Amino acid sequence: MADYFAHESCYIDDGCVIGTGTKIWHFSHIMTGARVGVGCNIGQNVVISPGVVIGDHVKIQNNVSVYTGVTLEDDVFCGPSMVFTNVVNPRSHVSRKDEYRPTLVKRGATLGANSTVVCGHTVGRYALVGAGTVVTKDVPDFALVVGNPGRIAGWVCACGVRLAARPTAAEATSCGACGATYEAGTDGLVRRDEE
Repeated sequence: MADYFAHESCYIDDGCVIGTGTKIWHFSHIMTGARVGVGCNIGQNVVISPGVVIGDHVKIQNNVSVYTGVTLEDDVFCGPSMVFTNVVNPRSHVSRKDEYRPTLVKRGATLGANSTVVCGHTVGRYALVGAGTVVTKDVPDFALVVGNPGRIAGWVCACGVRLAARPTAAEATSCGACGATYEAGTDGLVRRDEE
């Protein structure tokens, strides 16, 4: 007996790994070779393609296709109808499966509703990609990215609250909601109390 919930209308192909406590809702399809972690919530009409790796406690909202080449680390949130790609120059009449570019979404990142992540990029830890944003380059840790193409519009705490200012090398910034303290790092921000 499965130790996860799968709605009777979803399809789960042989050869998948699905973690304990995960919920898979209406009309979703988990394909052979996909790995889904513990305690995930897979919304309605979601497709998870072969070879996709999804960490623990990931939430994928309705109408999202997670294509081959995408890796979602723990605690990632994919908003409704957001889009991943895996080929830069698709053509119906040209097979480009050997040209898939990997996409990595790091721990705790949020991808807003209707955002698009163009393949071959990394979305940093706890970054927040705003609704409708098109990600065309790597996103630093804790960055708030908006627009088309996506651009850094600020910085966010791991709790999701916008930070008042970006810290400098000389001066840290604290979150007004939870008190976490951040300093400038080489790839975005660094939380001081993390190891």
